[in-house]
Amino acid sequence: MRSLILLLTLLVSASSGWAQHHLGPTGQRQADQAEDQFEKTVPPPVRQQSSVDFAKLKSDSDELIVLSQSIHSGINDVRKGMLPKDLIDKLKQMEKLSKRLRSEITP
Repeated sequence: MRSLILLLTLLVSASSGWAQHHLGPTGQRQADQAEDQFEKTVPPPVRQQSSVDFAKLKSDSDELIVLSQSIHSGINDVRKGMLPKDLIDKLKQMEKLSKRLRSEITP
């Protein structure tokens, strides 16, 4: 009788251990199911295509060319010891234009 009880206890403990080993912890399974369900309810991110004004980009780049040419001649004056009064303003304008162009082009 004792051996029968011992055998039943051993079988019950072995079967519960086997079930947990093969089926995994209950909390983990629930977390996996919750994650799967959450992924199904969340829509994929919508990538909005920004409207780029190509005419504005073209005019900004043309203005950038004109500014760079005028700065080039201004640097020659600096080499001679003269600082054109609008050189710093032109450099700042070039910086603003280049930042604007970069932000419009970069996604």
